Amino acid sequence: MTDEPHDRPHRAADTDPRLAPLPEDGWDPATRQLLAPIPQDADGSLARVFTTLVRHPDLFRHFLPFGTYLLRDGRLPARSRELLILRTACNTRAVYEWGRHVPLARAAGVTDEEIRRVGAGPDAQGWTPADAHLLRAADELHRDARLSTATWSALGADHDEAQLIEITMLVGQYHMVAFFLNSAGTQLEAGYDTEALPEPVRAGADMTEGAHGDA
Repeated sequence: MTDEPHDRPHRAADTDPRLAPLPEDGWDPATRQLLAPIPQDADGSLARVFTTLVRHPDLFRHFLPFGTYLLRDGRLPARSRELLILRTACNTRAVYEWGRHVPLARAAGVTDEEIRRVGAGPDAQGWTPADAHLLRAADELHRDARLSTATWSALGADHDEAQLIEITMLVGQYHMVAFFLNSAGTQLEAGYDTEALPEPVRAGADMTEGAHGDA
């Protein structure tokens, strides 16, 4: 089979976007004010996720503080945050999200070998128990929209209540962003494609705790 649904967003990255970024000559003063807090890339441009989303200025205005808090000011360690985001990008086939977060993961201390291993999932050899619990959390939230009792308990050994809340909200946030990016066909900027988006290894149905009635 050559046209599985989880492959389609990956191919969309090589086609024209359905919704193009708003060109700078179309920015009115209100748009410029909304985009002013966004850090520029090395070439002086803004990431296309923002210049596309700003086409809905009211939503952008409310989205930015929440997304910025989770990315810059949240209570999770940066390494934990980026492992959760990378696994979510992998699960949702979000090429853009993956490409933009690989450099952030490196800056947070995730090695190149670990970045490539994200696609193999939490059961791959080499992860610490703490890292494996995070990747499993991303998988369970993606698959079941909840954390299993076992994963919640395991995460609770290393995280306080606020961090447990943040894990679920962070994964949910990056699912939402992936839905937008994949649907809009947002194209990755040059220079952010150093690591290809890996195919995720998914746990079998017999591994789904929720399917057996766990609460």
